Parts: sequence; C-alpha cells; structure tokens
Amino acid sequence: MLCARQDEWQPEGAGARRLRALLGHDWERYRELTHPRIRARFAASRVLLKYASAAALGVRPQSVELGYSLTGRPCLRGYDGVHISLSHTDDLLLVGLATDGAIGVDAERSDRVLYGSGLGRHMCTPYETELIEAMPVAERNPALLRLWTLKEAYSKAIGLGMRFRFTDFGFSPDRAPTDVLRPDGTPGTVGAWAFHTVSYAAHYTLGVAIGDDGFGRTGDPAAATALDPGIVEALLTALDEEEREIPARCRE
Repeated sequence: MLCARQDEWQPEGAGARRLRALLGHDWERYRELTHPRIRARFAASRVLLKYASAAALGVRPQSVELGYSLTGRPCLRGYDGVHISLSHTDDLLLVGLATDGAIGVDAERSDRVLYGSGLGRHMCTPYETELIEAMPVAERNPALLRLWTLKEAYSKAIGLGMRFRFTDFGFSPDRAPTDVLRPDGTPGTVGAWAFHTVSYAAHYTLGVAIGDDGFGRTGDPAAATALDPGIVEALLTALDEEEREIPARCRE
C-alpha cells in the first residue's frame, strides 16, 4: 500500500500537454468533470496510481494505461500480473498493488462516527452486531470503522463495490480477520484471502484485502520480463514478412 497527500500529486501546474500524456484515456473523463475539487482529486489519484504502477513495472508512467471493468474496478492494460486498487478520503490518497491476486483498499477518517448513527444495521451481519454490542462502549465505533474498511476493500477486490450488500458477509470485529464470514459467523472463505487494518498518521483507518488467485506471486512484475521471448520473436518475424509482402502486392 502507498499513501500520499493529494496536494503532493497535483499535476495541473505541469501544463495541459503533460497532464494529457499522463492521464491517457482518462483525459476525456477528466475534462468532463466540472467540480474543481473532484476534478483535482481525479487527476492526482490517477497520476499517483500510474507512477506507483510504473515503478513496479519498470516503465515510464506515461506508458501505463488504466482500464476499468464493467463495475468500475481499475486495472492495468496489458499487465495481468499486477493488480491495483484505489481509495481516498479528505486529501489522503491510498493505492494498493499486488502480484499474487486481486487487491482492494479503503481509507476512512478515524473520527468518523458510525456507531449510533443507524448505519450499523445496514452494514453489519447479526453475528457482527452481537459481538460489537458486547464490547466496551469506547471500542464499538473503532470496531465498526475497521469492519467498514475491510468490507469496502473486499468488495472492491472482487469487483462488486457497493453492489455487494454489506449485511451478506462479515468479519470478526473482535480479532484480526482471517476469513470472510457468512451472516451467522461461520467461515465463508478459508485461506483464500488475507486481510489487514492499520491506523495511519493517527487520523485514518486503512483496510486491505488480498486474494490468492492460485497462480502464485509474480516474482518479477517488470514489463520486460512479462513477455514470452518465443511469442515476441514470432510476432516480429510475422510483422517483418508482412512488410516485405506489401511492396510485392503493390507491384502486382
């Protein structure tokens, strides 16, 4: 995970031409945004995500192109071995990268009040509610915040986001989560996911969910090593033959 402040990654001062090169296919989407704050956050988050991904891939940030699934989940075009996720709150940007499976991240302010706001019944399973109500009062809101970040992170990782009702799955709010739980508290996944929450800069609660896709970790995610030499050679040979055939067809 990588955290950064939005004002550290504001690219507007670089000029429209450089910003357009950095945003790539996201340039048109950026131009369509009319609210200045949302527009600035969109640009900063995409630039940060591209720089972080470029560092992992060993390429220039301008060559990294972001894509999006039908549910809006971001991905790296052409680099299936590196998975990405993005979150923000206030001026904090959070990027997640993983090479062993899907990843989802979420960031929330630690002083956000969830307990007693009525939101609990829309985000907690019966099992979670029972455990939280048994906690000392001072521990209930922090526990809810950890649950919220984990549920956001997990639903992002599987590509569903808020389409996956938070009352349909859960975690253990009283200990470090190791599995996704069913509403009654029984294990729903065993060993397929890793979860973690952490306090950041005393003001934020971060959550991350990483899935194991079964193919193992990509040891070297650099773009140069992600290409099969045999396939590359075959493609270059085919292109060379095609270029030689074009003049011949023209003469005919």
